[in-house]
Amino acid sequence: MTADGRFAPSPTGTLHLGNLRTALLAWLFARSQGARFLVRMEDLDPGRVRPESAREQLEDLAAIGLDWDGEVVWQSARHDAYEAAIERLRAEGRVYECFCTRAEIRAAASAPHGPLPEGAYPGTCLRLTEAERARKRAGGRPPALRLRAEGARIGFEDRMLGPVEAVVDDFVVRRNDGAAAYNLAVMVDDAAQGVGEVVRGADLVDSTPRQLLVARLLGLPEPSWAHVPLVLGPDGARLAKRHGAVTLRELDAVEARAWLERSLGMPEPIVYHPN
Repeated sequence: MTADGRFAPSPTGTLHLGNLRTALLAWLFARSQGARFLVRMEDLDPGRVRPESAREQLEDLAAIGLDWDGEVVWQSARHDAYEAAIERLRAEGRVYECFCTRAEIRAAASAPHGPLPEGAYPGTCLRLTEAERARKRAGGRPPALRLRAEGARIGFEDRMLGPVEAVVDDFVVRRNDGAAAYNLAVMVDDAAQGVGEVVRGADLVDSTPRQLLVARLLGLPEPSWAHVPLVLGPDGARLAKRHGAVTLRELDAVEARAWLERSLGMPEPIVYHPN
């Protein structure tokens, strides 16, 4: 694999300093190795996407000096690629319909379920008979599709965190509105774009074993990983707009760039104190 990197925001709002710091790190990791840097808009949730946010996000990336290679990829234009991946998993018997409501999933996840991690989906709908599935379909609730993970234990080496390992539960690969779920779409896209190293926030490390299982079942190349420290607000929580002026559009651009540069020498989560 190459060291080609990427930044893949969801166009649902303005990027804050934490997002921009992650983008800057991903750009530096790629450019320092003479690799491409790519941008992808993860716009699979039409209810939350704001068209003007994508334009603002790209402007903010450029404002802190980042450039990227090729055209921006939009997930909303890649439905056929996700469906082809799902059909391959279906043909291999690796997906099943899930009719659970959010409340039922919360209740199921709160119960003990052996070796699976706390909060994992315990496979409720996997155990339905065909007659039970038919009754639920007749009830009119469209099912999601879950990957049958079979309790796979997936490990990987992270550039920042070292060895990471987790047991994977049965997770959604297609939502009940017909859209591909994040954990499937992101791996299909990374493979298609030739991404060799994923640099992103440490809050996403728990999703990586799921994504690696998708890659292995589909025979996709596996990127390397670097989950970087988050930027925190003064209260110790992940930086968000509730912490005050935290976006490039609310701050002096020169001062914001200087703060981003200073923050790169710190190996632990960074605390941002807005003025």
